[in-house]
Amino acid sequence: MKRKLALIMATVCTLIVAGCGNNGGNNAGNGGAATNAPKENAAEATAAPAKDVTIKMFQFKVEIAEQLNALAEEYEKETGVKVEVETHGGGEDYGALLKAEIASGSEPEIFNNGGYTALVPYMDRATDLSDQPWAAKLIPTSKAPATVDGKLYGMPMNVEGYGLIYNKDLFEQAGITEEPKTLTQLKDAAAKLKAAGITPFEATNEWWSMGIHLVNVGLAHQPDPKQFIEDVKAGTQTIKGNAVFEQWLDLVDVIFDNAQDNKMTTDYATQVAEFASGKAAMMLQGNWTQGDIDKIDPALNLGLLPLPINDEEGTILVGVPNNYIVNSKSAHPEEAKAFLNWLVTSETGQKYLTKEFKFIPAETDIAADAADIGQVAVAVQEKSATALGWNWDMFPDGVTQGFGAAMQEYLGEQIDRGQLLEKLDKAVQDIVKQ
Repeated sequence: MKRKLALIMATVCTLIVAGCGNNGGNNAGNGGAATNAPKENAAEATAAPAKDVTIKMFQFKVEIAEQLNALAEEYEKETGVKVEVETHGGGEDYGALLKAEIASGSEPEIFNNGGYTALVPYMDRATDLSDQPWAAKLIPTSKAPATVDGKLYGMPMNVEGYGLIYNKDLFEQAGITEEPKTLTQLKDAAAKLKAAGITPFEATNEWWSMGIHLVNVGLAHQPDPKQFIEDVKAGTQTIKGNAVFEQWLDLVDVIFDNAQDNKMTTDYATQVAEFASGKAAMMLQGNWTQGDIDKIDPALNLGLLPLPINDEEGTILVGVPNNYIVNSKSAHPEEAKAFLNWLVTSETGQKYLTKEFKFIPAETDIAADAADIGQVAVAVQEKSATALGWNWDMFPDGVTQGFGAAMQEYLGEQIDRGQLLEKLDKAVQDIVKQ
């Protein structure tokens, strides 16, 4: 099944490369915007709906909050339509805040959703976007999370990947000449870094980083991740006692045991800032951190390592981070659709997607220069042929938060390995049995 998943992700890689520029994503000279972008769609999108209209976007991606606000100003200049962006992410519980927003009577025109199980509670609001001009140009696998009964209910935000981002110069200082690919090699690299006086890992206490990204490594390595998750939800299988998760704990221990002293008080922003300042050699994150890293040191020499759980070669994890959902119960769903169409067809929108957001586009007709999307995104492209997928949105809302709480206890050495796995199982059953 792993070979099957690898084959699937190889297809993703081929499509991603096609979507991120000619000649392997190195299509310089066009400013990151496709020269063959359908101008009629851009013109249609910018043929200004009625002025004095405001649409609200409720979004979670803190890394692009500033850039999104700037993009909204550009859109208003071009169309007369105001886009009000409200961002909740990082240490905040975006899902809970979105529910509260809707419960208060506010209906944002556009909101983020991961798809799969997470989309179910919002199907009464999600607008069918299958007929939108950009839908036919998506990387096929990027449609899966928001596709229900053959209809597309969300625009994929982008394609992302994560693993261990590492500082190549610090590795060189420690005498590490080859990228570690297995768990033993990763342990050896950590030991060499320590011997050279370099902190191997910059960890974070954020529940989502551990409860979503790190736990997903154990899920993704299952022979059949989807079936395993369904069995765990049904109570016919457990995480405790699962051979893959027992191995996964070894990876967790390597990271936690070789992290900085203040890991229990290190939030996401601090993690990225300290890594970018050269205070540690590695951090478990993805290409979404490139913009924040560049603000501190744009010359940092970066690479991306796989996440191995044993002495087989590890992989990175690739997927769609989220989808833009158009809310049919909002005041201006048509204007929302026009904005999303403009985002991926106009020269301005495409420039922001690649140069400012540093996204790997989910659309095959948007070219992205390596200088635009950054070193980490390029490494994601290069390693996607063997990548595994993202599985956390197959759990109902609340489960990953429970995972994160258990991981925080383990990070703080309040529970042991067996208790951690028990708590991961409990996090599932506490929600499923409600």
